[in-house]
Amino acid sequence: MNLSAKTVVLIAIGAALYGIGGLPMFGIPVFANTTLKPAMAVLALFSVLFGPLVGFLVGFIGHWVTDMFAGWGVWLTWVLGSGLVGLIIGFYPKITRGRLEMGKFTKCDFALFVFLAFLGNVIGYGCSAYLDSVLYAEPFTKVVAQLIIIAAGNTLLIAIVGHYILTAVAKRKQQSYNLKEAD
Repeated sequence: MNLSAKTVVLIAIGAALYGIGGLPMFGIPVFANTTLKPAMAVLALFSVLFGPLVGFLVGFIGHWVTDMFAGWGVWLTWVLGSGLVGLIIGFYPKITRGRLEMGKFTKCDFALFVFLAFLGNVIGYGCSAYLDSVLYAEPFTKVVAQLIIIAAGNTLLIAIVGHYILTAVAKRKQQSYNLKEAD
């Protein structure tokens, strides 16, 4: 795998923002070592704008950073889950054939964005919950409760914040796209 310098910098910036923004002081504690964190919007934004690889690495590295500084140790199962969330949301530009780059963000595009956020959270953190119960003998009911709370909360947060951000991105891209057409 050969990553450009730009991609490495994007991953580093995204992971730092997601990692620091994911600290408990910036989130809402909801369950055992589990917080709803506004940084999920950062992960979603980087995933949508730069694709699945960047999304995966921002989620994976960023969650690792969060766990290191939060004081509860690095939970690789949940680190992997965040990576998977970023990966799945990162398929958005491919599915929409780059409409956001052309300045288009319709209601259907928004619905797809929310669906990918939900799917990413369910699959990503579903894997985390399953692995926690198998590898760490965490009570199954506890990890399922974490999954339900996190998947619902993160999806709602990503939908609300993401709508405003992606609408603004589309508007900005539309202005740039119109300038290119005029040339």
